[in-house]
Amino acid sequence: VQLQASGGGLVQPGGSLTLSCAASGSIVTIHTMAWYRQAPGNQRELVASSSRGGDTDYANSVKGRFTISRDNVKNMVYLQMNSLEPEDTAVYYCNADLDLLFSGGRFRRDYWGQGTQVTVSS
Repeated sequence: VQLQASGGGLVQPGGSLTLSCAASGSIVTIHTMAWYRQAPGNQRELVASSSRGGDTDYANSVKGRFTISRDNVKNMVYLQMNSLEPEDTAVYYCNADLDLLFSGGRFRRDYWGQGTQVTVSS
């Protein structure tokens, strides 16, 4: 199983970016998909999460600015980020809690993408 994140970059304050993350491999079903971020010197923090049924949760700092969505057919999760602030600068990681097939068995595991850099600066 692999999670491939993309869409990061350099954007000016007030700008927008959309991150994408694709999960691939011997996946049976994906439960929660989420985005985390880690700024230099800080711990990794939850930004937004989405259950398979579409229930979402956001960090207080991004509520009203970021929107998480997912495509359960394509096994993808997105993060639409609007009104970006310098404080949003971080490496963003996608995360998936999923069931996979391996050696004839079904297992539930937690996977991380490789991270994509988001820099908000003028």
